[in-house]
Parts: sequence; structure tokens; C-alpha cells
Amino acid sequence: MLNSLLPGYQIRRGSTVDRALLVKFIQQTYQDMFPDQDFAHLARTVEQYFSTDTPLWWVDGEDQEDQEVGRLSGGENLSPSSSPVACLWVGNAIDQVQGDRHAHIFLLYVVPEHRRRGIGTALMHYVEKWATQRGDRQIGLQVFQSNKPALNLYHQLGYQTQSLWMLKSLHPEK
Repeated sequence: MLNSLLPGYQIRRGSTVDRALLVKFIQQTYQDMFPDQDFAHLARTVEQYFSTDTPLWWVDGEDQEDQEVGRLSGGENLSPSSSPVACLWVGNAIDQVQGDRHAHIFLLYVVPEHRRRGIGTALMHYVEKWATQRGDRQIGLQVFQSNKPALNLYHQLGYQTQSLWMLKSLHPEK
């Protein structure tokens, strides 16, 4: 079922048959940030967490020109029936302080040619409304500190840092 997300773009609910397309989108998200890495392992993340309990939405352009632009880099069509220009994948988390279940954004991705058109903001408003309707009192997400455009978006929408995820390499760089 298609619904207007904002002028020129439609949002539709994905399903578990979209597994391969979701893998391509999640890999492209990381590839944009870390171009020299291989992200084939992210297919395991999708395999482990993607289910009917973790909703997925796709955004399509309303006309064929948008569909042609909505390809991932390299000119590869993402799907035979359409070429989404964005996606949103949401899971569930438990607030470690309050104990409440809440929505957790696994993936928000807009293909580069469609960025800065309000799609990310519209998707965030969409998921906030969805989460509120199901009774959630908050939404969580993880974002890389180096992803300044995403950080700016989330700050503008009122998201605040609650905790820091820290890592220590156990294998020193050579």
C-alpha cells in the first residue's frame, strides 16, 4: 500500500521478501561511510534481526525519472519492480533504565541523489507517529560520530545523546 510521504515521494511497507534489497541498502549505508571496506557480513545482521516484528518501509519517487535516479551507485537496479530511493528499518529495544520497550532505528538510508529533499526528516516523523501509535515513549538509534549530516538531522529533530558506545581494539594496529 502506497501513501504519500511528501510531495513527489510515496512510502510503502516492505516485507520479509525484501531481504536481499534490505541487505543492499544496509551495505550501501556503510559503504558510503567506509568506502574501502567489504560489508558482505552485514547480510548476517539482516538474517538475524529482520522479521515481521521489525518493520521496513521503502520510499519511491512518484515518477519514472525519480525511479531512474533512485539507483544505488554503479547503476545497479535494486528491485525489478521499483527502485526505492530510501528505506527505514525499525526494531525493538528495551530501555535499560526504565525497562520499557521502544522502537529502535536499525537503518535510515536515502540514496545520495535524493538527499537534502526532506525525505530523512519525513521518515523520522513517520516513524515517530508509528511508534507513538503503538505506545512507545521513545525512539533509539545509533549514529557514527563522523556522520555529521545524520547527527545534524537527529539534533534538529530533538534527539539527544543518552549514552556512548565505547570500543577498545584488542589487536593493535601494525
